[in-house]
Amino acid sequence: MSGFAQDNYEIQVYPSETVAPKTTMLELHSNFTFQGSKETIDGVFPSEHALHETIEITQGLTSWSEIGFYIFTCARNGQGWDWVGDHIRPRVRAPESWHWPVGASLSIEFGYQRAQYSTSTWNIEIRPIVDKQKGRLYWSVNPAFDRGIVGLPSDQQWNFEPDAKISWDFTPRVAFGLEYYGGWGPVSNLYPVTLQSQQFVPAFDLNVSPKWEINFGLGVGVTAGTDHMLFKVILGRRFDWSKRHADSDPSLRPPP
Repeated sequence: MSGFAQDNYEIQVYPSETVAPKTTMLELHSNFTFQGSKETIDGVFPSEHALHETIEITQGLTSWSEIGFYIFTCARNGQGWDWVGDHIRPRVRAPESWHWPVGASLSIEFGYQRAQYSTSTWNIEIRPIVDKQKGRLYWSVNPAFDRGIVGLPSDQQWNFEPDAKISWDFTPRVAFGLEYYGGWGPVSNLYPVTLQSQQFVPAFDLNVSPKWEINFGLGVGVTAGTDHMLFKVILGRRFDWSKRHADSDPSLRPPP
């Protein structure tokens, strides 16, 4: 299956919320695979002992839209540090004025990755997102669909890759939960469960500041088609340019 967007580069269950306008979110996704594939298959390098570093830059456009850009890299013993590819991802969400009982958004991710790292060198992903914060409980479901555009014939079909998350705020600053990442195969003919990609990640979220996003966890693959153990960290920082403009221009400052 193609499934590159979540293939140990950006291991994240998306929330429905978009980045605010005049705000930039800069994230570093760091993922290290302790136990993964050990052989080159279809020209794709093995994943075991590979460090993946992904830079994600997201710019808020309106109160209901954003656009993101990804730079994928990989470092592995004997291969050095490589640029893997780039993706772009516009996203829109249901405005708060609609008063929906859940948060909802839709992202479309498109991009290129080198053949040494994916059998699909160009692919597209459509990701609906539904989530809800109810008191201390949070959940999110991402029933994503991924399709290779250039690559092996087996990639040139829509694959179902559902992700989900449930977490509990133990304190105002610390949440702990379980993330799930799946690759079930072609929509028209799903793989048997034993051949699917099934990964569970117990993970922490640290709410140290509205400016920062911190998430980390240890992923465990439970089927043969999944990397069996990896560690992932997401470190994000929000930059609010509207406040900077207000500080530099006295006419934009709020009244005392």
